[in-house]
Amino acid sequence: MRRSGVMRAALLALGLILGPGPGLSGCAATPSPSPAVPAIRTLAVAPASAHAASISMLMERGYVIRHADAELGRLEAVIARWPGYRVRLEIEAAGGVNGEASVGRSRLAMTAWRGGRPLPPSLVEPLLTDLNARLER
Repeated sequence: MRRSGVMRAALLALGLILGPGPGLSGCAATPSPSPAVPAIRTLAVAPASAHAASISMLMERGYVIRHADAELGRLEAVIARWPGYRVRLEIEAAGGVNGEASVGRSRLAMTAWRGGRPLPPSLVEPLLTDLNARLER
């Protein structure tokens, strides 16, 4: 009699520990993040000049350049302010007549993330405006 009471208490305790687990572990899925939409601007400067000015501007704002490749036209920078910001810039020669690349024009596409979530293009526009102002001087 005593043995079955101990066994029943042990099974009850085990059921309380394991019981809710399978029932609560069902279909709780996190939604996938929305894709980042870049802010795009065309500037009347060569891609190499736009790349160099972008590095300078971001460094002055406190960003650390993680990757910069002028030949590929890519730049990635981060800033350690909470919750963490990351900026990615892609620069290419802008299309001229009949889709051919124009020598003195660049197409910039800037994307930014805050805490791993993409920011809307409207929040990236001030960076592109600052860059444009620097290049017009």
